[in-house]
Amino acid sequence: MTETIKVSESLELHAVAENHVTPLYQLICKNKTWLQQSLNWPQFVQSEEDTRKTVQGNVMLHQRGYAKMFMIFKEDELIGVISFNRIEPLNKTVEIGYWLDESHQGQGIISQALQALIHHYAQSGELRRFVIKCRVDNPQSNQVALRNGFILEGCLKQAEFLNDAYDDVNLYARIIDS
Repeated sequence: MTETIKVSESLELHAVAENHVTPLYQLICKNKTWLQQSLNWPQFVQSEEDTRKTVQGNVMLHQRGYAKMFMIFKEDELIGVISFNRIEPLNKTVEIGYWLDESHQGQGIISQALQALIHHYAQSGELRRFVIKCRVDNPQSNQVALRNGFILEGCLKQAEFLNDAYDDVNLYARIIDS
């Protein structure tokens, strides 16, 4: 049974699975130009097979607890991804990543998904420190962090290479002791 986290009446998070390959590939293709403004990996998605390999790797990481990748569904339609890109079990720390179909932005969906995911894992005691790193010039992602109780801990200078330039990255964290 696939891990599912209910966010609201219309939103659910489903742990990454093989049956997500085709809709995920289609969603990436639909949003590729937009995604490449903020993320490096979309340029490497050239085929559905590329997506299949990535999904298979993420299923393994999810099962082993090294990372967690969830598909965001709104009324049974795949609209985005939220993930724990790297989990440090000893420190109970995780780095969070997310992206959403451009047409579904501005509706608070990422914030709702983020709150549900944090609540689920903090309540279980598995994790306590949640980290978001985002480029300084990505105002939407910075606002997601701030709106959801994350504190700016610092700015990492020239920490991310994207579109032939090194960009500064803000580091936000939220600590929840259960």
